[in-house]
Amino acid sequence: MSSIFTKILRGEAPGRIIYSDDQLFALMTTAPIQPGHTLVIPKTEIDHWLDVPPGLSAHLFLTAQKIGQTIQTVFRPEKVGLIIAGLEVRHVHLHLIPIFTLQDLEFSRQDKNALPEDLDRAAEMLKSALTSFG
Repeated sequence: MSSIFTKILRGEAPGRIIYSDDQLFALMTTAPIQPGHTLVIPKTEIDHWLDVPPGLSAHLFLTAQKIGQTIQTVFRPEKVGLIIAGLEVRHVHLHLIPIFTLQDLEFSRQDKNALPEDLDRAAEMLKSALTSFG
C-alpha cells in the first residue's frame, strides 16, 4: 500500500509541494509545530532512514540543508531543527522545523487545526524564496 506521501506525489491526495526533483520532494506538513515546518521526502518509499542508499542520503541531506537555509531566511527562527522520527508515516521524511526553544521540537505542539490559508501562505513564501535563491 502506498504511503500518504506517495499519494500526494501522484496527485491522489492534496499536498503543498514546495520543491521536487527526480529523487525527492518537499512539502508543508498539515500539522505544523511552527509556521514553515517542512518535510523533505525521497520519492522512493523507504521505511527506515538507516536503509537510505548513500547517494540518495547525501542528496536528501544537501537538499534539506538548502531548504533549511531558505526557512531560516524566510521565517527568521533562532535555528532550523531537524527530526527524523519515522513512526507516524512509514516512509522516510525529514522534519525541518523553525525553532526558538527546545520545546519547538515537541510533536505535542503540532497545530492540527492549522488554517489552510496559513499553510498556503507559508508554502508560497518558501516556494518563492527557493525560486529566488535558485
